[in-house]
Amino acid sequence: MKEETKKRCELLVQNRDVFREAFMWEDGLTCLAGAGIFTMADKRADVAALKQCKKMIAKKVSAFSNFLGVVRVPVAAILTESGREEQLMEQGLTVYKRLKKDFMSSSYLPMAAMMIAQMTEEKDYEELAERTRTLYKRIKAEHPFLTSSEDSPLCALLALSKKSDDELILDMEKCYEVLKPQFMHANALQSLTHVLALFDEPAELKCEKTMQLFHGLKEAGKKYGTNYELPALGVLAMTDMPVKEIIQEMIEIDEWLSKQKGFGLWSNVTPKQRLMYAGMLAQNENIRTDAVRAASVGSMVAMILAQEMVIIIMFVCSITVAASNSSSS
Repeated sequence: MKEETKKRCELLVQNRDVFREAFMWEDGLTCLAGAGIFTMADKRADVAALKQCKKMIAKKVSAFSNFLGVVRVPVAAILTESGREEQLMEQGLTVYKRLKKDFMSSSYLPMAAMMIAQMTEEKDYEELAERTRTLYKRIKAEHPFLTSSEDSPLCALLALSKKSDDELILDMEKCYEVLKPQFMHANALQSLTHVLALFDEPAELKCEKTMQLFHGLKEAGKKYGTNYELPALGVLAMTDMPVKEIIQEMIEIDEWLSKQKGFGLWSNVTPKQRLMYAGMLAQNENIRTDAVRAASVGSMVAMILAQEMVIIIMFVCSITVAASNSSSS
């Protein structure tokens, strides 16, 4: 394993432990999602700062707010990593109030609000909230039984794209039709098409790259998840890194993680989820490189959104597991 890659892996484990200390009663996978946010930024989380942010969130909202549910950990991670906790929290609440006019209240809506607040200026909040709702309605019209509140963060990210609504919907539908025979989980497939729509390559080529990576991992003995892990595969496929190199690095990372406490056989992290995190660690540096390169030609939006999409994917994984645990208890 490359030395830089090993350092990122070690940073994820260190950050996971910090989040466990700061959020002692939270689900382990939720803490891992928070750790991933800091690791993607190449930063070490701080227990005291996270605890202070946790208190700040509680003071800003009511006792029954969705911000105090399972979303609290990734929101605290985003706020603390930003270094402007109170300002970003106020901006996130402003967007949240606007989104609540168009969306039913849910645990997913705070993340949609935080994504918009994090990446845009206040003058654009109204326009982006409206576009988020418009995209949601159009996607739901295409797939009424697949589209639900959990898609609101993804729609918020799509609303930040420079592509037109028509271009995004057309791209999503093309990708969906191409990939539909390949995957049984239609919800996860729809989320994957949201990711792929952020990029400018032809739909057929994007789908081909995604399947090359999926089948390549399978041939190497690593079965990649086809549920909530699936959208992250699209992020990986859209980097410039050759497929063989991605696979090799993911295998090395996965094997290293499997030997770490909390990632092995008896942990609450499944092998498929662990492989998804291996992909996140493998692509992080490459996405940063691509973004810098793209900036020179003025089109870095897709790669920035791709990074944010990985955060959303980690959050969806954590919130789904938490909901499952709650329903079974």
